[in-house]
This record gives sequence, C-alpha cells and structure tokens, in this order.
Amino acid sequence: MPRFEYKVIPAPVRGEKAKGLKGTQARFAHALTKLMNDMGQDGWEYQRTDTLPCEERQGLTGKTTTFQNMLVFRRTLAGENVEAPVATSTLAEKRPEALAAAAVASLTVDAPEGATPAIEAAEEGNAPALGPAAVADDAQKQQNGMAAE
Repeated sequence: MPRFEYKVIPAPVRGEKAKGLKGTQARFAHALTKLMNDMGQDGWEYQRTDTLPCEERQGLTGKTTTFQNMLVFRRTLAGENVEAPVATSTLAEKRPEALAAAAVASLTVDAPEGATPAIEAAEEGNAPALGPAAVADDAQKQQNGMAAE
C-alpha cells in the first residue's frame, strides 16, 4: 500500500493577467490552471479544495473568523510501499449472533468445581435508622412551622 505526503496551499484569490485573456473569470481560471500545472510538474496530484475557518485578531482584543479556501495535493512517497494490514477477524465473527453462538458453545455441563463465594446474612445494627416517610408538601410545611391541614 503506497504512502502519501500532502501539501495544502491557499487557493488564488485574484486572477493573473495574460495575453489574450479578458474578464475576471478567464484571468482567475488562468491563475488556477497555472498553479495546478506547476504542482503537477513537481509530482503533486490534486485531491480537493477545502474551505476552513481561520481565527484572526481584530484590534487589540477582538477576534474575527474568516474562511480560507485551501487546495489539497498529494504525492506518493518514493520507495515506501507498506503492505496493507491483514485483518485478524472477519466481519462475520464480530456479529452479535456469532458472538452469542461462540459463548453458548463454550458453556459445558461438566464445569470444574471451584471455590464459590459464601453468601451470608448481613450483620444486625449496621444500617442507619430511618424515620417515617412523609409527603414532600407536608415535610415542607413542617419545616416552615405550619401544621398540615
């Protein structure tokens, strides 16, 4: 499996003048074409364009968020072919039905005897004494000094 390196550069924001080009769209397309061809000559393959937020300072304490258009390129690293990792388990083995079937298959009637935990009654006197239960409204009236009606 080939390994890649990536390069992210800002997209052009202004067109370049060239002979025979008229209009903003033609000049911008020329600037973008020139940039992509220059990157392609160096072995970079165009992947995508992303618009990402960028927080900038504005004044002494203010901040503002602008959005930057970035071009993403990649190229194969020379001489670094790495084998794809081999999956140790298949997708079918991870399904709940397969896991349940494996758990049931591991159960046996002839389970070895071992030490079992002793279950004993709790000692007397360890639990705190509880008072009578009261309705929430009655309890609030009693706390405020009013008698329940």
